[in-house]
Amino acid sequence: MNAAQLSTWHPAPVSLSPRARGWLQNRGSLTRLIQERCSDFHVKPMFQSLAKVFGDELAVMNLRRNELAMVREVYLYCGNTPVVFAHSVVARRDLRGAWHGLSGLGSRSLGTVLFTNPVVERTALQFKKLNSAHPLFRRACQKLQEKPPGLWARRSLFSLHGQSILVTEVFLPSILDLA
Repeated sequence: MNAAQLSTWHPAPVSLSPRARGWLQNRGSLTRLIQERCSDFHVKPMFQSLAKVFGDELAVMNLRRNELAMVREVYLYCGNTPVVFAHSVVARRDLRGAWHGLSGLGSRSLGTVLFTNPVVERTALQFKKLNSAHPLFRRACQKLQEKPPGLWARRSLFSLHGQSILVTEVFLPSILDLA
């Protein structure tokens, strides 16, 4: 797979079941949506550090190839089952500004912060069916017993005072088990 294929995200998902489409295209808080269907929701942080971002995130975040950004990765769990892998990116220059509190989230959901602040603006969702060629697919599959052939992901930018955070949510197969 070439770099152009890796970086193509789409304005709408295709070839989805109605149930999967409902999860992917919901523009509300994914945290809240899961909490409504799961009595034992929790967030498990996996990685948070300054790091290089993936190639398909550079232009979206207005970053140079070797520029570091704060990267945070967590799993959203229902009981003992991971249902979503979330990956967020904030430019280093914005850590002192609008997103200075990101490093202190710990096991709290970023979605809770984003959707309770009425000043935060969200761009349109973009969608991609990830496969083993995409680094986010490999990272998302770390807690799965079996690797599926593909995983749907969505991403969007959240902006506060002109500073952005890119949030990508990778939907794990078990999300469809939530009623």
